[in-house]
Amino acid sequence: MCGIVGLLDTRGRRDIDEALLRRMNDTQHHRGPDEGDIYREPGVGFGHRRLSVIDITLGQQPLGNEDGSVMVCYNGEIYNYRELTAQLKALGHVFRTHSDTEVIVHAWEEWGEACVERFRGMFAFGLWDRNRQAMFLARDHMGVKPLFYAMLPDGMFAFSSELKALRSLPGLPRDIDPRAVEDYFAYGYVPEPKTIYRSAFKLAPGYRLLQRVGAPLAEPQRYWDVPFKPHFAMTERDAEGELVERLRDSVRSQLVAEVPLGAFLSGGVDSSAVVAMMAGLTDGAVNTCSIAFRDKAYDESAYAAQVAQQYRTDHHVETVDTDDFGLLDTLSDLYDEPYADSSAIPTYRVCQLARRRVTVALSGDGGDENLAGYRRYRYTMAEERVRGRIPSALRRPLFGTLGRYYPKADWAPRVFRAKSTFESLSRDLVEGYFHGVSIMTDAMRSQLFSPRFRAGLQGYRAIDVMRGHARQAPTDEPLSLIQYLDMKTYLPGDILTKVDRASMAHALEVRVPLLDHRLVEWISGLPPDMKLNGGEGKYIFKKSMEKYLPHDILYRRKQGFAVPLAAWFRGPLRERVRTALLGATLAETGMFNGAFLAEMVEHHQSGRRDYSAPIWTLLMFEAFIKKEMQA
Repeated sequence: MCGIVGLLDTRGRRDIDEALLRRMNDTQHHRGPDEGDIYREPGVGFGHRRLSVIDITLGQQPLGNEDGSVMVCYNGEIYNYRELTAQLKALGHVFRTHSDTEVIVHAWEEWGEACVERFRGMFAFGLWDRNRQAMFLARDHMGVKPLFYAMLPDGMFAFSSELKALRSLPGLPRDIDPRAVEDYFAYGYVPEPKTIYRSAFKLAPGYRLLQRVGAPLAEPQRYWDVPFKPHFAMTERDAEGELVERLRDSVRSQLVAEVPLGAFLSGGVDSSAVVAMMAGLTDGAVNTCSIAFRDKAYDESAYAAQVAQQYRTDHHVETVDTDDFGLLDTLSDLYDEPYADSSAIPTYRVCQLARRRVTVALSGDGGDENLAGYRRYRYTMAEERVRGRIPSALRRPLFGTLGRYYPKADWAPRVFRAKSTFESLSRDLVEGYFHGVSIMTDAMRSQLFSPRFRAGLQGYRAIDVMRGHARQAPTDEPLSLIQYLDMKTYLPGDILTKVDRASMAHALEVRVPLLDHRLVEWISGLPPDMKLNGGEGKYIFKKSMEKYLPHDILYRRKQGFAVPLAAWFRGPLRERVRTALLGATLAETGMFNGAFLAEMVEHHQSGRRDYSAPIWTLLMFEAFIKKEMQA
């Protein structure tokens, strides 16, 4: 696991500034503290920070082919590299190392841009081909590993693992993209391919980009998508058996490492299933770790301990005080752009704990998106059944009117929030789903932003992100469609971003067996009622795991990482909230309606409304703006 940077002069063969390249590389030292190196030739420069996991002795980067005409700078793991090495050797390629990095070089020589279609793993890389005078970028199928890029005004093309490396370039324009701000206050993150800056981009999952010398900024091209292609008829029993075998195969492929390896164990279905598979594939005890909270309302450690005991893992637990808000400033440094998932706090802590024991950890991320585990899927499908019974011409005015006049009850469990439900029912599936997952609704964002800022959006709305993905979706089946939307937005933009930055802050590599693209392809083809059945999410997954995990692990209420934001903002962070939301930093941006910010603070701190999620979103944005002002 590594940090990568690269520069390409698209207008000639200017010398790459060595000091600048090293400065870019050093911003990502935390991603690869074991080694660091740079490579330069006229018009091209690479930088690499290495966390040694495979071929520790010979796997240094940047790495080239025999004559140095092809060079690669790579972050990630190609799990099928041994199989590909054998194929490429049979085709006449000569290998000098035993690393997965060298596979990329020879695969490019043999198959060109199509090489990424053969890779099984998590990866982001930049490859320079001197003979073709082109830089090739690629990001893995599901977006486990990040990749940012930009074209500077002087024609210098740049890429990196984290946005902070691009921000260190003096020529990068730092104008904030108003559309990214609109997206952020809806989703809580800036979804691909945008970044917070107009001039920088994320390469989206399953995309590649070929940037030629002498050409303007290239358009990324998609090489893979979740197919949602239905399988031939399959019984539940057959599906259960095949799911176990495919998960076991995915876990087996990800156990390759020359360093200590373990797993996160939260006590939830997904991480417990991964640990169960690991235990059957390894000779010694599996290293597992989990976080416990002093507040029992947030604590799942007893369930993790139950699984650890069943599989006799070498289990380590660290108790975290629920009032662990000292990380606020750390988080703003970590994510480089506004990012508002407060579960980044416990995620940071569990990565910190894991790194004391292992260098590589397997996680259960991706199970909810793959197998319809979120409660919101259940709610959305119930709403969709109601929509299907009432014509749109009647539904919109009826439920729209009820939604406008019904009193708001955001303090209540969602099932009792009739106003929110009525508002959602008045919309179509995509708009209803967007409304349900938004941190701040359209109406709230309309109040949040100043008239000048709203005018600058020129009609752009955050729902346009989901609308765009829905138009490209390979399915219109309702459950599959909202899973697809999450796989294109929430999964890479929130979940995988959170884990990547939190883990790499501690030089920990995290692997995600449930997001192996072959497994994702197969699961996507299962009938929707094998995923969500009678209100039970992950139905077929839980059935398949009944031989491996206790009933109360599989069928207990989903909990997840959470922190008590509402109490913090009325208690120990009360003054910080007032200072941040009502102070000069946000006011001077000209983006916000100060009266509405004051109303939010007063209503939340008086207990009249729960604005904890919007307030956290504003706190993180204010921290980002402060950093920008200091740059």
